[in-house]
Amino acid sequence: MSKLYIVPTPIGNLGDITFRAIDVLKSVELILAEDTRTSSVLLKHYQISTPLRSYHKFNEHQVVDLIASQLEEGKDFALISDAGTPGISDPGFLLVRKCVEVGVEVECLPGATAFVPALVMSGLPSDRFVFEGFLPQKKGRTKRLEALKGEERTVVFYESPFRLVKLLLQLAEVFGKERKVTVSREISKLHEETVRGTVAEVAAHFEEKGVKGEIVVILEGLTKGQSNSDEE
Repeated sequence: MSKLYIVPTPIGNLGDITFRAIDVLKSVELILAEDTRTSSVLLKHYQISTPLRSYHKFNEHQVVDLIASQLEEGKDFALISDAGTPGISDPGFLLVRKCVEVGVEVECLPGATAFVPALVMSGLPSDRFVFEGFLPQKKGRTKRLEALKGEERTVVFYESPFRLVKLLLQLAEVFGKERKVTVSREISKLHEETVRGTVAEVAAHFEEKGVKGEIVVILEGLTKGQSNSDEE
């Protein structure tokens, strides 16, 4: 019986891959990769010679049926993204859904996902949280934030370094300047950093310092006695 393996890859340090992930990547007939150039670095490091094929957000709608039909023939494929777990703010959902529809077995290996260490390190409640991923870049961005104003659980965002300050200023406007927030960047890499404070303090920090790298923002949920900006 054929199988699609969802294989998490390191978000920074190449040592953060599991032994099982390496075994799977060596054993399957084909690896579907978000960017074959990026993935080639990882595969070369672990002496994995399995063939690669591009599978990314710009072609997934066109190739998902073809890939599923090849899997139905009894082949085993692995899906990887540039970093982290496929399907978490990366391509993967469409292929998994198609495999489920046609009866191809899907197995997701445990492994790296950027928001988990950021959430745990934040010092904010991590027992209940909401994962929002990337907000819309333009249209619908404010509407999404407004919909979260009454959210009592910790909220997790991914953001580009180019839009981080914009996001923090928007959080201050919607949730209030005193709401607690943390920004983690370059997790597991040489320049890993987590900045904690109020939204106003963290926004001021990055306005002055600038920012590079992959970003995870953790926002405190609404607590008892706390109000949002328009209620103050």
